[in-house]
Amino acid sequence: MKLQLNSWGFRAILSASALSAALCFAGPAPLRADDDDCQRRIARADHRLHEAAEHHGWDSPQAAKYRHQLAEARAWCWEHSHRWWDEDGHRWRTDRDWDDHDHDHH
Repeated sequence: MKLQLNSWGFRAILSASALSAALCFAGPAPLRADDDDCQRRIARADHRLHEAAEHHGWDSPQAAKYRHQLAEARAWCWEHSHRWWDEDGHRWRTDRDWDDHDHDHH
């Protein structure tokens, strides 16, 4: 079977090839700087909280300080992009459904 340049089959193959090539080069959308900053802020606060709890206990003033910083980081992200990074789940959350007491005791 030979395809003619103006045949329906030839145009379908050409269109499919062009679409495939475009999708290969498109890739995922780049992260916005705010998203990267949000993720970094929350991950840092979460890490510091766990470090303070490990060294001083979950009820220590040091842990309370970083628990507060974690809540502030989540709130900042929510105010700036209406989403926040769930460090424990390693995913973005689009609902303001974090629990300010989720790190009170682990």
